[in-house]
Amino acid sequence: MTVHTPPPEGGRIVDEPMSEALSKRYLAYALSTITNRALPDVRDGFKPVHRRIMYAMHQMRLNPQAAARKCAKVVGEVMGTYHPHGDASIYDALVRLAQDFAQRYPLVDGQGNFGNIDGDNAAAMRYTECKLTAAAVLLMDGIDQNSVDFRPTYDDQDEEPVVLPAGFPNLLANGSSGIAVGMATSIPPHNVGELIDACHLLLERPDAKTEELVQIVPGPDFPTGGVAVEGHASILDAYETGRGGVRLRARWETEDLGRGVWRIVVTEMPYQVQKSKLIADLADLIENKKAPLLADVRDESAEDIRLIIEPKSRTVEPEVLMESLFKLSDLEVRFPINMNVLDATNTPRVMGLKACLQAFLDHRREVLVRRAQWRIERVEKRLHLLEGLRIVFLNLDEVIRIVREEEQPKAVLIARFGLSEMQADYILDTRLRQLARIEEMAIENEYKELSDELANLQSLSSSPAKQWKQVGKDLEAVRKALISPRRTTIAEAVDSSAFAPVEAFIPREAITVILSERGWIRAAKGKVDDPSELKFKEGDSLAFLVPTYTTDKLLVAASDGRIFTVGADKLASGRGHGEPLRLMIELDEKAEIINLLAHQPGGKLLIASKAGYGFVAPEDELLAQKRGGKQVLNGELLAALRVTGDHVATIGENIKALIFPVAELPEMGRGKGVKLQSFKQGGLVDVATFNAEQGPEWADGGGRRRNWPDWKDWLGKRAQAGRQGPRGMRKFR
Repeated sequence: MTVHTPPPEGGRIVDEPMSEALSKRYLAYALSTITNRALPDVRDGFKPVHRRIMYAMHQMRLNPQAAARKCAKVVGEVMGTYHPHGDASIYDALVRLAQDFAQRYPLVDGQGNFGNIDGDNAAAMRYTECKLTAAAVLLMDGIDQNSVDFRPTYDDQDEEPVVLPAGFPNLLANGSSGIAVGMATSIPPHNVGELIDACHLLLERPDAKTEELVQIVPGPDFPTGGVAVEGHASILDAYETGRGGVRLRARWETEDLGRGVWRIVVTEMPYQVQKSKLIADLADLIENKKAPLLADVRDESAEDIRLIIEPKSRTVEPEVLMESLFKLSDLEVRFPINMNVLDATNTPRVMGLKACLQAFLDHRREVLVRRAQWRIERVEKRLHLLEGLRIVFLNLDEVIRIVREEEQPKAVLIARFGLSEMQADYILDTRLRQLARIEEMAIENEYKELSDELANLQSLSSSPAKQWKQVGKDLEAVRKALISPRRTTIAEAVDSSAFAPVEAFIPREAITVILSERGWIRAAKGKVDDPSELKFKEGDSLAFLVPTYTTDKLLVAASDGRIFTVGADKLASGRGHGEPLRLMIELDEKAEIINLLAHQPGGKLLIASKAGYGFVAPEDELLAQKRGGKQVLNGELLAALRVTGDHVATIGENIKALIFPVAELPEMGRGKGVKLQSFKQGGLVDVATFNAEQGPEWADGGGRRRNWPDWKDWLGKRAQAGRQGPRGMRKFR
């Protein structure tokens, strides 16, 4: 029998509350995600995985002049030595660094299929090859010269850099995005030339305002180009606070086909928009009749992007067509700006444009000073050895005699000429051929050059002014190496109010709107003469039949007091069963549709609740721009009827009826209304409007319409109790 003994004091059992244990571990996980995975470093713009890929490729000597190696080899090196995570995540990060449509300045030169703007994935890592680009070499320049700190790798078998030297502001140049626990980052790419010009301004005037920097860096510069239509004030605020966004549109032009016929050609896509998905979305808009001005879309792209958009009518203005598509599709996107980064102390912070550039400049100065100190140590060591060689040349015969005759020449040389042990070892290791006259001259020249270099390095190390000046010179050299024209145009959005509305270009055609009991809506062309011939899904039937035109708006009244607006031109064809109305509006599951009618400009609706209150509402004020509709009535809606007469007839659950003039009701856009009829118990059952000249009608239990010739006997004032209605009267409709 096995005997289990309790663990000794200090064993693996920890007695602590569950809530405290969970909070500690979740906090540790959150901090690890923020600092080691999701947020980039403000100094080099890299997350750990990207930095490890860069350093591993540097260690593998995959410079631009070298032959490319298999990506599988690089991924294996990164995973085995520096990054103990899945190979798929490492390869995805490497692929992104090589995509010229994702990176403004690609850092990996990929050979093979690395994906495309249509959203196709890269080939497997065993097929593709890669090496570093010139831009990546600039980011790593000086990493072997003690310019940055190193730390042990995850298994303590090697070392990795904490940060790269970063020859240019990569954080802003290539941008970054990531989601951590409780925070995220989204930084757009920029033009390096503009960023370095802004750095020069900060070097000259450290107190420069963000507004002055924005004159140099007017906005993001995306690798896919496009047109940024965000206002200057909005971009300035985003760069000042580190939070905001920028609207980015596709670049397009009009192609004249002659005889007044034209089409739109899209030549540049918004950043991170997949072309194939955009085309599919535009096709869906056409099929669902949500883009009334768009006739067709097709892709004629080869090496360059060429997306053809054809209008439904040549009378449509190109600007109007594009403005409508910008609202409906990803031809216009909003790129969020959230410059949340890790600062030099590894603390997450939201930084503005100036703070990011200043942090980069401070890093470059530190790199410069460390490289200078590293070089000083080596120059001093070399000068020390050269001083020993100079002594040899001045006493050459004596040195040769000591080496040939003395049993311990090293000790004798140190004692005779006052040499150090390092100098003595170097002299004894020197070959005779290096003691020729020509070598003496080379040593003197080298000594002089190194002495001058040492003086300059020491002067640089002791003078902050010279350090900043050298930082500026280094940046100017980088600027010349990476300079490229701006791809994204900064422009103001076109004022769409100057154009005719989209509705003006919709052809006016007679249709009949069919809404079923279960909420399926469709539009049949022309007039429906025989509703009994209409077909519905099994168990469904006709609820509303509304003749109207494609240019009209439909008002949908719901029992929860909201009125929704639906464009008649956006309804599905009458050939099928249509589509659920709830997909077009945000109708609550418990709410029922009370009425469906075509909007009449200048018309008025009688709004009545089951509690017996109501008012008259102008139809123009009931139109809603959003899917959520407008809350018109505070209460449960009973009826929303067009006012077609000068009197109102009401009937309650107690079968008492009341008639009064419409003029007694207030006209208002929303609210509870006033009391229509008083009840001791129950509420309102039905309401109707009619002209006094024609008189009202009511419906009996069999659905037959009956005249009400003596209706004046029920004429009274609003809010009265009324009197018992005619025999058989239950409703007016």
